Amino acid sequence: MRRFQERVLGSSRTDISCSDGDVWLLGVCHKISQQESTGDVDTRNVFAAFEQDFFSKILVTYRKGFDAIEDSKYTSDVNWGCMLRSSQMLVAQALLFHKLGRSWRKTTDKPVDKEYIDILQLFGDSEAAAFSIHNLLQAGKGYGLAVGSWVGPYAMCRTWEVLARNQRGTNEIGEQTLPMAIYVVSGDEDGERGGAPVVCIEDASKCCSEFSRGLVPWTPLLLLVPLVLGLDKVNLRYIPLLQSTFKFPQSLGILGGKPGASTYIIGVQNEKAIYLDPHDVKPVVNINVDTQEPNTSSYHCNIIRHMPLDSIDPSLAIGFYCRDKDDFDDFCSRASKLAEESNGAPLFTVAQSRSLSMQVTSSSVSGDNNTRFQEDGSLGMDLVNDAGTNEDDWQFL
Repeated sequence: MRRFQERVLGSSRTDISCSDGDVWLLGVCHKISQQESTGDVDTRNVFAAFEQDFFSKILVTYRKGFDAIEDSKYTSDVNWGCMLRSSQMLVAQALLFHKLGRSWRKTTDKPVDKEYIDILQLFGDSEAAAFSIHNLLQAGKGYGLAVGSWVGPYAMCRTWEVLARNQRGTNEIGEQTLPMAIYVVSGDEDGERGGAPVVCIEDASKCCSEFSRGLVPWTPLLLLVPLVLGLDKVNLRYIPLLQSTFKFPQSLGILGGKPGASTYIIGVQNEKAIYLDPHDVKPVVNINVDTQEPNTSSYHCNIIRHMPLDSIDPSLAIGFYCRDKDDFDDFCSRASKLAEESNGAPLFTVAQSRSLSMQVTSSSVSGDNNTRFQEDGSLGMDLVNDAGTNEDDWQFL
């Protein structure tokens, strides 16, 4: 399996050099480059802090030996479930941020946090686990998800939207397994194609209101932005913008990798994309909160892998977590500034309302952006999303 993965992803690189610059890991800067210049104890501790931050991220990989999925004979997701596993990692990280905060670290010298165990249980490999691969496949049938088949990032984002909505309908407000609204930032409903997707503030507010059933005006929010940033490879003009998203305090990283081999990208160091790899095969484990010292080692990785950022598949999805309205306003401010610095080719933009977003979309496909589409060769192409329907929801940039 590792040899197969290396043929697809390329040989895994595990060397993180201090001379290559600082590392941004989901909104936190680890200034490891200072260690190279001074070499003192304090700066060596900076690299150790980076390693501990990386190790604390939840890893979800291929599993074998779980109960068969629905009526199939599949008891493993080896060779086809990497995008589902990558998305589980992103949502698990959002839950860690929400319940334990960005500064939480997994330690070996203290009792495990109950909230941490509760999160892991949600991603077990059975229908009883809320966010299991079994339930994701069920929720994503309308977007083409099927046992044994690979899935792309757009369909994956929409699947999480459906799964969260379904579970919200069966649970009380205070018992939500995903205690945050989901907003998938994608194509507009009127079928306009082209230009960058727009984070519509009114739509985000509507998602929060629907999540709380009108009880509060704003709730924690998980934003998912599926994108297609080129034809066979990412257009190089987007690389600096992708790098900058990891500097957002709200960053949840990127669902992306090589074609047909998804990973969860959680950081950057200059041109390197640092990622968690779901392609290792591990036996099913049952995490029980009643166990005094549950073994959670298979949910973490101490091997820091990276690949060139410009080698990732142009079809990807970016995630952000906003804890409250102030955090969302900060995200919008940063996103707007990033769009202004994009030389007319933003990843996404921000608008107050859908009517304003239409104006943004219209202007973004004129002038400089027309040149962009011609360079990418995307004008006139019939793009089909992962499910083969709703083609206008794709954002080809």
